[in-house]
Amino acid sequence: MKKNIIILALETSCDETAAAVLEMKATPPNPPSARGGMEPQIKTLSSVVKSQISIHKSFGGVVPEAAARAHVKNILPVVQKALLTAHYPLPTIDYIAVTVGPGLIPSLIVGVEFAKALSLATGKPIIPVNHLLGHLYSPFGRLPATSYQLQANLFPMISLIVSGGHTILTLMKNEKDYKVLGQTVDDAAGEAFDKVAKLLGLPYPGGPEVSRLAEKSKTHIQFPRPMINSKDYNFSFSGLKTAVLYYVQSLQPTSYNLQAKKDICKAFQEAAVDVLVTKTLRAVKEYGAKSISLSGGVAANLSLREKLKVESKKLKVNFFVPQKNLCTDNAEMVGLAASFMLHNGFKPKNYRQIKADSNLEL
Repeated sequence: MKKNIIILALETSCDETAAAVLEMKATPPNPPSARGGMEPQIKTLSSVVKSQISIHKSFGGVVPEAAARAHVKNILPVVQKALLTAHYPLPTIDYIAVTVGPGLIPSLIVGVEFAKALSLATGKPIIPVNHLLGHLYSPFGRLPATSYQLQANLFPMISLIVSGGHTILTLMKNEKDYKVLGQTVDDAAGEAFDKVAKLLGLPYPGGPEVSRLAEKSKTHIQFPRPMINSKDYNFSFSGLKTAVLYYVQSLQPTSYNLQAKKDICKAFQEAAVDVLVTKTLRAVKEYGAKSISLSGGVAANLSLREKLKVESKKLKVNFFVPQKNLCTDNAEMVGLAASFMLHNGFKPKNYRQIKADSNLEL
């Protein structure tokens, strides 16, 4: 009987150095348990993330060269900890999965070259993973799966990926067949959150700070909802960010205080979430979707999570979102994507065939 497959996954696309070890069951799935559930066929054995927030905080954003230097320093101990926690030494690993793009090219190179060195030293093949594919599959990491296949009655599924670099709406016909319906034409939603935070003088990272202050306001400020009524599924957040700038400039110095910042954060967040939810729900109705999935760093935003959850319930469709700690960049989602790629027939590569590519698209 074939042994289970062990995957070591690496993620260094931006400012998180991450490694994870996942196990794919190679044996037929066990029958449903007494609770009525099916044993998951993809299991996370360890997941380690080393943040760089303290490094980039003084700059108010990620500095690519500084991020790369930190990855060089952190990647070996992070990988060692992931292997030790999983109780699988490096020689017992079957595959090495690594994010090859999109992302910051100096950061990507560190992870890719480290994976290639491991592959050369051990002879283990590499699974190059698109970072966005990792986000796309991240909501399914805790779901029961039968033979690595998600239940057919979950599809079609509308998947919203919202992060600092991307805002993408995708139609998934099944767990391996998907197409992009629309994406941002300028700033990503997460980027807009961060820029508004910087404009208001809020600490880095700005997105979570905007959300925190928004919870403490009942503002009546109204900002525009760019492209909310457009007939396509594209997004635009640059104009919304500019509207916030003009509003701040219109305030008198005596009225620009902490409460004013809270009100601005609330109004901005409401506008951004309204656009994201409206377009997602429109796609659900147009394509007769049976499920909605939400992923990416902005998926940790409580307002967005709750509104999509409520609207999904109204439409009587399933709603999937990762745990908050799995919304931001991590290697578990990279390993999960690699698992689905293997199951769907992907042929792993040798180290000579792998390179970092910052321009990869979903």
